[in-house]
Amino acid sequence: MLYGTAMTALALLVLAGIGGVVWALRRRRTREIEQHFIDADALRPLLEPDAKILLFDVRQPLDLLARSEMIPGAKRIPPKEILANPSLIPADVDAVLYCTCEGQKTSRQIVEHGLKLGFSRVRLLRGGLGAWKAKGYPVVPYTESFRLDTAV
Repeated sequence: MLYGTAMTALALLVLAGIGGVVWALRRRRTREIEQHFIDADALRPLLEPDAKILLFDVRQPLDLLARSEMIPGAKRIPPKEILANPSLIPADVDAVLYCTCEGQKTSRQIVEHGLKLGFSRVRLLRGGLGAWKAKGYPVVPYTESFRLDTAV
């Protein structure tokens, strides 16, 4: 009986240790991504005509269908294409990505992938398109055709 209790306690201790390591790794990754955020107010002056920054709309097709507008000067690239071919975003130029959702799952995934590949000049628009619009900054209609393939 004592042996079984000791083994159970040891197993729980090992599981708690693994959980702690996983938590620490996730926290570290979140902090690393947080360093690559930019607010709408900081982005706005960077989009002036003489600025040397690229802006990419990486929203999922259904999000684009629901809100067929984008930030002026942005280039639309489906997330699936960027993940398959990261060179669509130049590594030697400052670039900002944005999507729709509050948690920014899509743009986070792309930035994480880019960071693993050595892209250091890519940033995320905090709050995405919604934050941009909440500041009253302009948007333009998105009129190009696109596929509703949502697989990432």
